[in-house]
Amino acid sequence: MHDVQNEVDQRGIAVDQVGIAGLRYPVSFSDGELVQNSIAEVSVTVRLQAERRGTHMSRMVALADEHLQSFDPRQMPQLLKAGAHELDAPAIEVTVSFPVSTRVTAPASGAESFAVHDLTVAGRLDGEVCRVSTSVRTEVTSLCPCSKTISDYGAHNQRSEVTLTIQGSGDTAYPLSVSKMVALLATSGSAPVIPLVKRPDERVLTMQAYDHPAFVEDMARDLSTACRARRLPHRVHVRNLESIHSHDAVAVITSSDFA
Repeated sequence: MHDVQNEVDQRGIAVDQVGIAGLRYPVSFSDGELVQNSIAEVSVTVRLQAERRGTHMSRMVALADEHLQSFDPRQMPQLLKAGAHELDAPAIEVTVSFPVSTRVTAPASGAESFAVHDLTVAGRLDGEVCRVSTSVRTEVTSLCPCSKTISDYGAHNQRSEVTLTIQGSGDTAYPLSVSKMVALLATSGSAPVIPLVKRPDERVLTMQAYDHPAFVEDMARDLSTACRARRLPHRVHVRNLESIHSHDAVAVITSSDFA
């Protein structure tokens, strides 16, 4: 059978990225600390040489089937190398996104529930250079310092979406585990967000937030400070879902060694 994809292209233009996106696939995640089963959304793209007419997208699905059913982010460099070899590509990117959950305890009642976080692991191999980014997004509570200062009583607060991305490379492709990232994120706001709380818990969380007001800038800087202390290339994105404004507030910090 004639392989059309292997035909020579005469236009002399390389394609920066070509591949598959939006592939939903079962994944069993394990990083030595956290074990989760989920359905991931996967993308695989490669750089296509100028003389190649097309890439082999079926091989990308096969790559996901072989390497993602049991997925350890510490093994992402090996996955990328296998994919680049199988697809005969000078560069390859693989992104895997799915929700993970951690058990949380209400501060007064001790009631337990699951908090859900969005995890994305993205790897890129370009020649001999391999980089892996692990991104976790979660929710916390933030309370406005200005509102607290100018009000006779009370202060406006809101949920905040906080995303932390840690970049690894080489032998340290996964320098900080998801569990440790979640723990860092939980301390980034005025109080945590907990799914199951009783009235005594609401009292504790409300007063905790009031005692720890934070601007969106404060949250980004505090999280960046924690990453800098660990010498981790990182990016922080904070978005306050404002409760008394018609807009949201955002802050972003990217460390100088984040490529």
